[in-house]
Amino acid sequence: MMNIEAKIKELQEYKRMKDELDTMIESIQDEIKAQMGDEETLVAGAFKVTWKTVSQSRLDTAALKKAMPEVAAQFTRTIQTRPFKVA
Repeated sequence: MMNIEAKIKELQEYKRMKDELDTMIESIQDEIKAQMGDEETLVAGAFKVTWKTVSQSRLDTAALKKAMPEVAAQFTRTIQTRPFKVA
């Protein structure tokens, strides 16, 4: 039988390492973005980097609920999730 406390400690260590790597990745990406400035495409040797503005349209559910609560309720669905958390 596995020692669950040891597994949780291992999980937390990997999460800490992931957070550290995510921070390093973000830092390097920021350096590349700074080099690109307003340019949307950068070619560096065998690599092509794109950093383009993308527009998205999303439903403002808070405004819909306020303006038309009956319509919002009619099109609202409930979902169930099961979050995994370690405290």
